[in-house]
Amino acid sequence: MALPPDLQALAARVSNWGRWGPDDERGTLNLIDAAAVRRGVAAATAGKVFSLAMPFGPDGPQDGTIPGRDNPVVRNTMANVSFTGDTDDVCFNDDRFDMGTQAATHWDALSHVSYGGLLYNGIDAGAVTEAGGASRLGIDRFGPVVSRGLLCDVARLHGVEAFDDGHPISGDELDACVTAAGLTVQPGDIICVRTGQFRWLRPDLDKLRFRYPTPGLGVTSLEWLHDHDVAAVATDTFVLECFPAEDPSVMLPVHMINLRDIGLVQGQLWWLDDLAADCADDGRCEFLLTATPLPLAGAAGGPVAPTAVK
Repeated sequence: MALPPDLQALAARVSNWGRWGPDDERGTLNLIDAAAVRRGVAAATAGKVFSLAMPFGPDGPQDGTIPGRDNPVVRNTMANVSFTGDTDDVCFNDDRFDMGTQAATHWDALSHVSYGGLLYNGIDAGAVTEAGGASRLGIDRFGPVVSRGLLCDVARLHGVEAFDDGHPISGDELDACVTAAGLTVQPGDIICVRTGQFRWLRPDLDKLRFRYPTPGLGVTSLEWLHDHDVAAVATDTFVLECFPAEDPSVMLPVHMINLRDIGLVQGQLWWLDDLAADCADDGRCEFLLTATPLPLAGAAGGPVAPTAVK
């Protein structure tokens, strides 16, 4: 059994299957309407810009334990090549990169997780194959992702630099962060949750400690995210949810219910420290967020370089 009875009941209550029609493949991204975009634009008043992407390079957090999730590697394919044969003429440089789509800052596609043989919206899990990837619910179904972002700095809420254990973040804690910022969550907002977990990658690159244990969303956050009509949620952690899980007999329950039942778009490995420091300085935790992933056809995840504008 993938979920125990209590989580089965929770999954049924927060399910969005059919909410946007039987053929929907975008899930909660449907909540980002013109009003949500305008709300984001209105939050960009100072012109301060923050990259929320970690460095995409070979020294990333992956260590080969998850098959195919390789750190980004750039390889030169053309160095100072002149197509005319004259090296004093125009010359060109090209390169390529290889990486797992979820190796660095990324969104999970709704095709990333199934259970009970089904993906989001009741789509058969067979829509994803090794040969063809995701014929349904791939990252290419996202389209543009632009909305108002809200920072929930849970580490700062608790007065810690980072958590020492796998702290499960509750809906009450997310409420406390939003209330402390004087904000109200509105449909289509994107929530960015900071735990300070990147501390463990500085300065000694302790990749194992970065990944385990990790704080993150607990199961009580699921109703909060659903009931507030959040369009997407992203964290600064490797796993998104607390790991090990609150119930060690259940493997990644937040992934299961978020992606398969709510259709809630989720992101991991977002660099939130610089943004959080500025939000603490000026007391403003809302911003325009642009976060459109690479539209890789049939991919179950998509690299993204999110940008916050305050």
